[in-house]
Amino acid sequence: MPSEVEEAPFAETSTNTFASGRITLKHWLAVMSIAVVSFMMVTTEYLPVGLIPSMAADLGVTHGVAGLTVTVPALVAAFGALLVSVLASRFDRRIVLTGLTVMLVAANAIAVLAPSFAVLVAGRVLVGVALGGFWTIGIAVGPRLMPEPTGTRGTTVIFSGISLGTIAGVPAGTLIGDLLGWRAAFGAAGAVTVVALVALAVFVPPLPANHRTRWRDLPALLSVSQARLGLLLAALTFGGVFFAYPYIAPFLAIVSGMGPAGINVMLLVFGGAGFFGNIIGGWMAGRSNRLAMAVTSITLATPVFLLAAYGESKALTSLLVCIWGLAYGALSITCQSWVARAAPGEIERGAALFVATIEIAVAFGAWIGGEVVDTLGVATTMIVSGAVVMLATPLSLVFGRLPRR
Repeated sequence: MPSEVEEAPFAETSTNTFASGRITLKHWLAVMSIAVVSFMMVTTEYLPVGLIPSMAADLGVTHGVAGLTVTVPALVAAFGALLVSVLASRFDRRIVLTGLTVMLVAANAIAVLAPSFAVLVAGRVLVGVALGGFWTIGIAVGPRLMPEPTGTRGTTVIFSGISLGTIAGVPAGTLIGDLLGWRAAFGAAGAVTVVALVALAVFVPPLPANHRTRWRDLPALLSVSQARLGLLLAALTFGGVFFAYPYIAPFLAIVSGMGPAGINVMLLVFGGAGFFGNIIGGWMAGRSNRLAMAVTSITLATPVFLLAAYGESKALTSLLVCIWGLAYGALSITCQSWVARAAPGEIERGAALFVATIEIAVAFGAWIGGEVVDTLGVATTMIVSGAVVMLATPLSLVFGRLPRR
């Protein structure tokens, strides 16, 4: 999925009717409303990461099968991004965002009440539709809501919700799950999403569509060789990460011997490091996307290789999880910058394809990772994760030929 950026490479080209003149409270309230929605999108998507052990035990499934709660929404989001970008392109953006947020509320309600794992997964389908639509539409409205020449401030505020979802949302949900049960964690997520829905309806002004996306626009990025390579690199790195990331809680419990409190701290460390990794990734990508991709992929692969070998050491595990989170924080902006630089004329039309590529990679990574967990163990999953991510390093260095800024 996307992360914070200094630029808005996939921003919707538009005239800014609401954001004119100086920045006032109404502008901040509008942008913050959507930022809270983005926070809840990420929190709900990754909430199972810290809850897989308890969900698996309660619903009578293995850890790998429980990982489908991450796989299913990611896979649906890939198709949702394409469908929503075309079918909803003619409608007011506020109406579309409201509908997607209602889906998120419904998905969390289903999770709270789900009598079986099958029903829980069915509810996660709604999460996928909401995710796919939001990443292609929601993140593009920032420049229309904030009166600022470059159009990046509003987008940056909205993207901050993504980082906060990883830093605070997932650990908070895990803590609630440990104290009150995994269903309570989804209930809390649903309650906050309702607040975000009300704020969106009250503070966000009408945002009429300024252009219409057609089916033939979707494969625009595939016409540029370096953009195709960028999509491949995004698939390898995100897919490789999600071989292992959904199963970090079982790994820390089984291999590292950590209890619920220790696992929650590790999730917080991962997310907090990712915030700083995003800043570092933006700095590297601004100088050399090839170097940024190579460094990011190596830094993603090395900690998981070492976790497989030395995961029994809690001190070393803590350090490795921190490095892993740092690299993951840099990944989104590195991939976005690569594609944006490779095909600056096609990025607007290609946003849905970019999102779909990442979500498909996440879905298959989590699914295959779950199969490996159930058959070969969580340590082996770490090795597979590192091997897949490492493929991006030679590909970016040997075949990357990006134009200068």
